[in-house]
Amino acid sequence: MKNSPKNPSSAKTRRLRGGRPNQARAAQIERHLLEAATKLFLADGYGVTGMEAIAKRAGIAKRTLYLRYRDKADLFLAVVRHVVDRLRPANTEDFFKGKNLEETLHKLGQLILRASLSPDALALQRLILAEAARFPELAATVHKVGARDEAVHRIKGLLEQESKSGHLTLNAAEAAFAAEQFLMMLTAGPQRRTLVAGTPMTEDDMKAWVKDTVRLFLNGCRTSAAD
Repeated sequence: MKNSPKNPSSAKTRRLRGGRPNQARAAQIERHLLEAATKLFLADGYGVTGMEAIAKRAGIAKRTLYLRYRDKADLFLAVVRHVVDRLRPANTEDFFKGKNLEETLHKLGQLILRASLSPDALALQRLILAEAARFPELAATVHKVGARDEAVHRIKGLLEQESKSGHLTLNAAEAAFAAEQFLMMLTAGPQRRTLVAGTPMTEDDMKAWVKDTVRLFLNGCRTSAAD
């Protein structure tokens, strides 16, 4: 029986259909690689973890890993982005909406505190504290891709809007400083309590912390505005 003639159109269709699984497979490999690297970095530390170990954990050749990332620092940067993206909710904009500044800051405070006390965020903080002396570039990497600058910028905008409405009298520099302080008030104590004292916050603890922090913060801003 003779072979039927090839249909160029059908062959082209098959190639086009075959491209999608390849792209999906590439994305799957990338996620798997970043998950493997994240687990090793956070569990064993930056200095101990090598590219060969990461490639082995991910089940890929070391050459393949280097085709994607030029060195360990480059891969760590991608890992930090990966962790930050996992902590960021899909509906971030909803947290910047409230009937007043206090309600908005309360919603933001809950989001920021929970993210800062997540296992990955705490493990990343522990890694930086442990290895900052040998690898000072790690803190710069986290600062570069972390969500802190974005949060400061957005909170600063909220405070400036309140000033325009006459509820506060903060200028741009004061609003930026206040936004930085709000983040510190929210996260520094709870992270230290968890990392150093080993006493993580309960759900009720977190709610009370955010409520008291927002009240103290706004009272401080209003006092400054009155001076």
